[in-house]
Amino acid sequence: MRLSLSKKRRFSCACLSDLGRKRSGNEDAWHADPERGLFLVADGMGGQSCGEVASRAVAEELPKALLEALAARPEADGPAVEQALRAAIAACSASLRERSRQDPRLRGMGSTVVLALFHGPCATIAHLGDSRAYLMDKGRLQRLTRDHNLASLLLDLKKITPEEAADHPGRHRLTRHVGMETTAVADVRTLRCKGAGRLLLCSDGLSGMLPDQRIAELLRENPDPESACRGLVAAANKAGGEDNITVLVADWSPAGKAAA
Repeated sequence: MRLSLSKKRRFSCACLSDLGRKRSGNEDAWHADPERGLFLVADGMGGQSCGEVASRAVAEELPKALLEALAARPEADGPAVEQALRAAIAACSASLRERSRQDPRLRGMGSTVVLALFHGPCATIAHLGDSRAYLMDKGRLQRLTRDHNLASLLLDLKKITPEEAADHPGRHRLTRHVGMETTAVADVRTLRCKGAGRLLLCSDGLSGMLPDQRIAELLRENPDPESACRGLVAAANKAGGEDNITVLVADWSPAGKAAA
């Protein structure tokens, strides 16, 4: 578990990344920087070696690029942070795409990303792909992201129902990701974070195995981030463990108070 005390809030966070029951390698990656309030999960694609390279590049390069961009604007407000996030993710995607073109061994690689950056009284969430962010506030779970895949697109067009979307093969066909051929445009939103709360970032190895209701139950049953991560991963494996499973749980409370 990692602890941090910042000017605005105190963080307690943990992350667990697991192979699952069907994979021989782990294509997920993560980054946690509670000192700066920055948390990220990435899920690579394109085969084991390519996927590992892609997700690791996102987890290592994107935080650096973002923090460098924001360092020049220490008083940045919500819209400025959102703009910086979109630009950093687009640049990271272009870099990954070019790297894939230059090295035949990396052809077709890409990655999802879901990222949370806390600043002032707010948190800004950005994502590409089907890795997700959830907010647990006063025992209620709110999903903060919408999957960028074919199933979600068909659902928006009312071609399938929510029940059909849950098992639709289009869940595995991403419409947006880091490294995509066209310019990557991330979905970004800013939330005000009053009092204490809990953030969950995860790869689809969790959300593809467990419904939101079960995720909420496990977050409520496990009061600290470490036990929450262990409980979530164990439940996803029990449900089948079809993919790599990465979960990052970050609790926060106002500075000077214990984290929730």
